[in-house]
Amino acid sequence: MAGPGNAAPVIIKRKKVISGGGHHGGAWKVAYADFVTAMMAFFLLMWLLNATTEKQRKGLADYFNPTVPISRISGGGEGAFGGDSVFSEDTMTKSGLGASNQRATESNAARGESGADAAAEAKLAQDLQQALRARGGESMTMERLLRHVVTKVTDEGLVVEVFDLDDSPLFVGDGGVPTPVLRELAQVVSEVFSLAVNEIAVQGHVKNYPITLIDNPAWDLSSERAQAMRVLVVETGLQPGRMQRIAGFADRKPVTSEPMAERNNRLEVILLRSRPQRSMLGGY
Repeated sequence: MAGPGNAAPVIIKRKKVISGGGHHGGAWKVAYADFVTAMMAFFLLMWLLNATTEKQRKGLADYFNPTVPISRISGGGEGAFGGDSVFSEDTMTKSGLGASNQRATESNAARGESGADAAAEAKLAQDLQQALRARGGESMTMERLLRHVVTKVTDEGLVVEVFDLDDSPLFVGDGGVPTPVLRELAQVVSEVFSLAVNEIAVQGHVKNYPITLIDNPAWDLSSERAQAMRVLVVETGLQPGRMQRIAGFADRKPVTSEPMAERNNRLEVILLRSRPQRSMLGGY
């Protein structure tokens, strides 16, 4: 059927709408900020690695990764009523503070040392270090003697290290005969260690010898010198029963970058940490 001739044509206009125009959102800004922060942290890390010593880096690592136990006595039970059980030594945290004093196992890292015991050990080491340093003000002779001595605290205990100086050796030549300097140092060490009752160990170290030698004396000499130091500290008043071990490490643990330096000729007299109390039951 045909429409009327004078009807206006119908025009349909389709408007194309483009979505997303104008403001596109701020998600990209957040991503960019995260990227810039990550890069800043990376470059800061690179700078710290380059600008710090090994000891400082260890301190930073310990700060961000503390090893503090949740409680001083590890719970052997389960749930809300956790406490000690006969298996507490197998479930404790290996922090050195988690074991109970009654049944500390040898195979675990924690040795049943309570917080009070650890504090007492640290206080004892500090007092002995101060007592040794105080000797330096007694006379010029003592001041010269203490040039041979450094002290440090390790996992084993308080280490008193006596070492050769270029102008003042501890032994005659490359042998095991002590010089008067070492005899006087042994007297000082004996007097200071007499302030405690802990067991003692002596370790000998020597410098590296040329490989052209047919018989390398390092092993025998380090052991001989450790034995000589043991004899000296016992002769100057230390109780023989406190001596727990002597050892010779030859030239395997140099303290300088030059293995043949005289500084590597040294003796370490160690005041060992106290052993935990052990129960008489069950072989412990």
